[in-house]
Amino acid sequence: MGNNAIVVWTEVPVTDMEKSVAFYNDVFGYQMVIDNSGPNPMANFGTDMNAVGGHIYPGKPAADGGNTIHLAVPDTLEAAMERCTAAGGAVVSPVITIPPGRFAYAKDLDGNSLGLFEPAK
Repeated sequence: MGNNAIVVWTEVPVTDMEKSVAFYNDVFGYQMVIDNSGPNPMANFGTDMNAVGGHIYPGKPAADGGNTIHLAVPDTLEAAMERCTAAGGAVVSPVITIPPGRFAYAKDLDGNSLGLFEPAK
């Protein structure tokens, strides 16, 4: 595949769009809004439709948390972990360091598996 993006889009099912938009906005500093222009409501993680991204949509989350998507945090990993817990999510691992940065596994309001990721400086 050369230099082509391998992951091009993610879709995260949630049970309550308004609460989930507030959660992702709080934890990641997004400014997500619900878009009702298509066949299903959705709220994009970002506004650049030419960039790798994704959205949340009304759906049934997997019982086991489903696939894990790692989303970059806007500041420190520890601050994002605190915001996640305060917003009603759960941090479910210690901080893990890998060459590209640091992350912790977390769950959103519906139990969807997330990686809170802080890129290496």
